[in-house]
Formats: sequence, structure tokens, C-alpha cells
Amino acid sequence: MTPRLAKAIEIAVEAGRGTLQHFQRGLDVELKRDESPVTVADKEAEALVRRKIAEMFPGEEILGEEEGQAGTGDTRWVVDPIDGTKSFVSGVPLYSTLLAYEVEGRPVLGVVYFPALDEVFYAERGSGAFLNGRRIAVREGGDLNRCVVCSGSMQSLKKFGRLEGMMGFSEPMMAHRTWGDAYGHMLVASGRVQAMVDPVVSRWDVSAVIPIVEEAGGIAMRFDGGDVLDGSRPDGELELLSLTPGLRDFALECWS
Repeated sequence: MTPRLAKAIEIAVEAGRGTLQHFQRGLDVELKRDESPVTVADKEAEALVRRKIAEMFPGEEILGEEEGQAGTGDTRWVVDPIDGTKSFVSGVPLYSTLLAYEVEGRPVLGVVYFPALDEVFYAERGSGAFLNGRRIAVREGGDLNRCVVCSGSMQSLKKFGRLEGMMGFSEPMMAHRTWGDAYGHMLVASGRVQAMVDPVVSRWDVSAVIPIVEEAGGIAMRFDGGDVLDGSRPDGELELLSLTPGLRDFALECWS
């Protein structure tokens, strides 16, 4: 593990643990311009991440969900202080703190920490993916009727024109669960499910996730099989499918 990854884990875990003081406490919720929720816990966690990065890596740029980005350099940190704010405010323990480091637009390391579960997933390019220090890998389900797929909400699948494909993709499988946000992608990376489908995501939702899925042997792609971060779409209009390699062709068939 490089010193940068070790520090990234330290920062994400500290920020995530700080959210627990607000978890299941009946927080006031504000709505942003896009109608997504935000709480004081989101703001405090991102402020902590920014402060720690400034201390440990002076001058390095940061893109965050709540405070945006300053600067246009080739390297930057990307933070989502609470991925799954709706879960957080509902008292559901499947929210996480995400932190990634990008070089020339590509995430070279990612950390996903689930404070209420005390699970930290992390990966660095070329070094494998890990959960609480244990190496993880995707697990093929074999026949489709032995596979489990996760997705975002049915409403979002319908809104973005992906519901029909989702029905075709999930119909032959053993189960379809809507364990959304980074949690679903980490279930793929750790071999507990075989696919996670997100019809619309922002860069801070995926930058930490992608290296973990790929270092675990999975595929991270768009619905057309393309590169999620190739720059062809705005950062707030991305899409992400995390899959075992054996499901790639079937996914492309369903959403063709």
C-alpha cells in the first residue's frame, strides 16, 4: 500500500465516522437545486476531508459534491462525503464516504467506507482490491438463474429509459434487489452479487467505485459498453454498470 492510499483511507474513515454522531438522530434535511437532499453531516464530512487533504497534501485540488472544485490541474481528489444521503436520513446503514484520486481524469485509487457497517473497501491500480484488509474478487454466478443483480430505484430506471432493459436483464436471474448507491457496486466487487445497475450518477459517485470494481476483476461500463469516464458526457450525467465479466454480453444485448 502506498502512503497516498494509506492517507486516503485514514481521511475517508475519519470523515465517515464523524457522520455517525448525526446518524439516526432526526436531522433537518435541505433540498439542493436538483431536489437531492443534503444535511449538516454531508457538509461537515466534506469540510473535514478538504481540511485533511490540505494538511497532508498541500495545494492539491479537490472536487467535492457539496463545494465543487477550484483549479484545472491534471490531478485532483474527488470526494462524496455521504453517498446515499436518502439512506442516511432514513436511518438505513448502507450509506458511505467516497474518496478517490485522479490523474489526467482517471481514478488511480479509490476508498469507499461504510461507517455504520465499519467496512472499508479500497484499491489502487495494479495492486488489487480489498475489504478491511482482505483481498476481494468478483464471483461469477454461473447460470443466470444463480445470479443476483442490484440497481438504483425503479423510478430512476424508468425516468432515464432503462426500465425495459432492466426487466429483460433481471428476469432470468435468481433475484433483483434495489440496494443502490456505492453499496451495490461493492457487493459486486466483493463477490456477493453479480451486477449493479446505476442509470444516472455523478463523477463523485463513481470515481472511487470504478478502481475497486476493476481491481476486483469486474467490469465498469456504460449501457453501451463504453468507458464511463471518457469525457463524452457531463460529470453529472454519467451511468455505471458494474458486472462480472460473464454478464457483459448479456447486458449489452438487453440494453442494445
